Amino acid sequence: MSYVTRADLGGQLGHGAVAPEPEGEPFHAEWEPRAFSLTLAMGATRMWNLDMSRAARETLPDYATLSYYDIWVAGLQRLLKERGMLEDAELVAARALLPPVAVPRVLSAADVDSVLGAGAPTARPTTMAPRWQVGDRVRAASAVSIHHTRLPGYARSKCGVIELAHGMHVFADAHAQGLGEQPQWLYTVTFAAIDLWSDAVPGHTVSIDAWESYLESA
Repeated sequence: MSYVTRADLGGQLGHGAVAPEPEGEPFHAEWEPRAFSLTLAMGATRMWNLDMSRAARETLPDYATLSYYDIWVAGLQRLLKERGMLEDAELVAARALLPPVAVPRVLSAADVDSVLGAGAPTARPTTMAPRWQVGDRVRAASAVSIHHTRLPGYARSKCGVIELAHGMHVFADAHAQGLGEQPQWLYTVTFAAIDLWSDAVPGHTVSIDAWESYLESA
């Protein structure tokens, strides 16, 4: 199955202007903090990893038409259903109808600050030399991914320059599919904006972080 993911939507025209919002106002409805809290609490159970959670949200068939926290709720429902933790009948009834599924960990209120503060670092030990060095010219992969990816659609087939090498990090594409961490070198690649969009301002640049397998020599 082919997905139109969030990575494909970035940089597309036709989605309207970006409306800046005031800093420090992350929620716009009473239910949104609960959606946020539920998603974080369930993520802490270790029933799935962060990349699986992102993939569940970003490959929703109606992703482009949902609000931000509608996407979070729909993604959480998908993850729960896939693991036998939620049934459609329970959504209709708005209550649990089946016995709960045991989870590896429960996030208590007392541990929230420490767990969130620890984050989920993705850096891993360096086990191989990088393929590219700062200043090398590279081309982003042209193939459209058939699964979750963090390579922006607008960068596919485009040439850029390695700006930074970040060491080896968990490869999100594999991690999201339950295939293990498969660490790869991660690079910041800088593109001339005019090479990405014909109406971009000359002289502007766009930088993305890209794993080694996203790139080839230009």
